[in-house]
Amino acid sequence: MKILVIEDEKKVASFIKKGLEAGSYEVTLCYDGADGLKKATSGEFDLVLLDNVLPKMDGLTVLSQLRGTGSHIPVLMLTAKTETTDIVTGLDAGADDFMTKPFVFAELEARVKALIRKSVQSRGSDIRYANLQIDPVDHRVWRDKTEITLSGKEYQILAYLIRNAETPVSRQEIADNCWDEPFSKFTNIVDVYINYLRKKVDGPFSPKLINTVRGYGYVLKNKLS
Repeated sequence: MKILVIEDEKKVASFIKKGLEAGSYEVTLCYDGADGLKKATSGEFDLVLLDNVLPKMDGLTVLSQLRGTGSHIPVLMLTAKTETTDIVTGLDAGADDFMTKPFVFAELEARVKALIRKSVQSRGSDIRYANLQIDPVDHRVWRDKTEITLSGKEYQILAYLIRNAETPVSRQEIADNCWDEPFSKFTNIVDVYINYLRKKVDGPFSPKLINTVRGYGYVLKNKLS
């Protein structure tokens, strides 16, 4: 799941990003309201964490204009203000939830998960391909009715493959979308993780879904269909 964090305090933004990525979310940071609104309306994110006090455009204006486009993306507002009227104003403007600073990260993560779960359920919940099923909220994976335990990175790669099912993706595309740190295109780290996934996701099951595209990368595809 992709989360956009619009927060001008870079230490706070970095703290949130690090914590959410440890939970296998993909996080993009934005430090001002104008750029945040542009990214939020792109359609590529599943949730927005929106600070109220921002340069160029304040959070309430961002939220109002975002909702004005017809977007129903979940928005969790962050603010240092604790007055009830401020919270009510934010909720009336279209916020789905509200947290005041400072906050405990565990509570932020729980609220993020609750908002995403609600949004995913309204769209049809789990993502399926052939007899592979993933829960994008709790990051659980099944083949048929057998649950498979994956590491955080393995889940990220599998989720990227299933979102691009039947479309070949290069090793570099996998690296760019599943790792924050850039690394040389000559590294075999993607291949190593694909081998881990194959042993868990394909090894005991049929049909085999993770296929090599020679000289390019990989594709999630049921060759029997």
